[in-house]
Amino acid sequence: MLRTGLKTALWTGLITCLFALTFVLTPSAHAMTPIELKDLSYAACPEEMSEGIVAPGSLQKANCYLISGTAVNRSGKPVLNADIFGRIYDANNNPAMMNRTRLGAIDEVPPGESPFELRISVAANQPEPLKLEQFKASGFTGKVRR
Repeated sequence: MLRTGLKTALWTGLITCLFALTFVLTPSAHAMTPIELKDLSYAACPEEMSEGIVAPGSLQKANCYLISGTAVNRSGKPVLNADIFGRIYDANNNPAMMNRTRLGAIDEVPPGESPFELRISVAANQPEPLKLEQFKASGFTGKVRR
């Protein structure tokens, strides 16, 4: 009887140790880290960047714009591959990027504030000024496999 109790205690201890080790040895999960985008503005692309540009998904002429602003990373760690999301409307409140809210990405956002630029193309028949709304970004604090 004593031997069975000792055996049970040893097995219970071993299983408990193995279970505890899985918490120590398991790599941490990297959740999406939100990035605030502020001070947004846009300007026409330099001529060499916009030569021969067409609207996404068609062959119609398009205008090239550079959206610039400040990315704010409050995580304290570099954020990698931050996807930029937002809505862009023309002067008539028509969507400039039909069926798209992901507009691009920032390769690396260091902790704190840093400038960013994003190139977009908008159909040439959509009137200015453009309205930039609901812009945000999110990425990972660890390496991302591509």
